[in-house]
Amino acid sequence: MIEDIQKRALHRTRILEGQLRGLGRMIENEDYCMDVITQSRAIQRSLESLNRLLLENHLRTHVTHMFDSGAEEDREQAVAELLRAFDFDGR
Repeated sequence: MIEDIQKRALHRTRILEGQLRGLGRMIENEDYCMDVITQSRAIQRSLESLNRLLLENHLRTHVTHMFDSGAEEDREQAVAELLRAFDFDGR
C-alpha cells in the first residue's frame, strides 16, 4: 500500500471507530432520532471517504501494474474487479 494513503486510511478508520462508538452511545441513551440519523449519515460519508482512499491505492498500484503487464487477462481482471467494486458486474 502506498505509505501516504495507508497513513490517511488508518487515520480515517480511527475516526470511524470513534464515530461508531458515539453512535452506539446515542442509541443506548435514546437520543433524538434525527440526531442519531445525522450521526449515522456522517459515518456513511466517512466510509465513502475511506473507500475513495482504498480505490485510489488500488488504481495507483494493482490496476496500473495489471495494465502495464500487457497481458489481456490481467487487463480483463482489472476491469472486472472495478466493475465488481461498484456493483456494476450484474451480480
